[in-house]
Amino acid sequence: MTARRGRTLLVVTVAAVVLVALGLALRPTDRPGSVAVGSTGVASPTPAPTDGPSVIVPGRPGESAVARPAAEVRDTASPSYNSLDVWFVRMMIPHHEQALAMAELAEGRAASPQIRAVADRIRGAQRPEIGMMRGWLSARGLPAEVPGHDHGAMRGMQSPEAIRRLTDARGAEFDRLFVQMMTAHHQGAVTMATDLLKVGVDQQLNEFANSVATEQSVEINRMRDLVKPPA
Repeated sequence: MTARRGRTLLVVTVAAVVLVALGLALRPTDRPGSVAVGSTGVASPTPAPTDGPSVIVPGRPGESAVARPAAEVRDTASPSYNSLDVWFVRMMIPHHEQALAMAELAEGRAASPQIRAVADRIRGAQRPEIGMMRGWLSARGLPAEVPGHDHGAMRGMQSPEAIRRLTDARGAEFDRLFVQMMTAHHQGAVTMATDLLKVGVDQQLNEFANSVATEQSVEINRMRDLVKPPA
């Protein structure tokens, strides 16, 4: 091989290597953070992968655990509650229902507009609460009724005879009986609610019981102020 042919071969080889290197440098890549040119001609960063950490999911009996993306795993556990939560809801529904029945009597019987206002607030608060409690039971496939239970034995519940007296009363006599009976009724609800706060485990019911205890204690004080004799 002559020196001239050798030099020619070297030049061709170097040119080939340069072309290959240039082609590799210009080839699009899928690496995170690479730059892509959109249809508008404006360069924009290629989004980095968004895969989160994997979660180990136990397999069924005889099967191995598997790793799944966190986004595919959902919390399917049922809300936690105990038998005392259920008992409280089942008892508080008829308790609220009697309070509503008593409050309904104020329209057309109460002499004091303040007493009628208290009755309106009771209706406005306790009717939606009954719906919430029925919904709580329904969401868990639980019936609201307790066959054979004497609801009249619950704290604060008024006897049928007392309800008849309230129904027959008018004016100042109605106001006096209403405050007396509804105060006792509210005190029973406050006791039931504070008892649940000691033993219940459902968070929603815990918040509800705390609300009942607080709001009905305020109403007790308000009703007592309405019937205080003038100084």
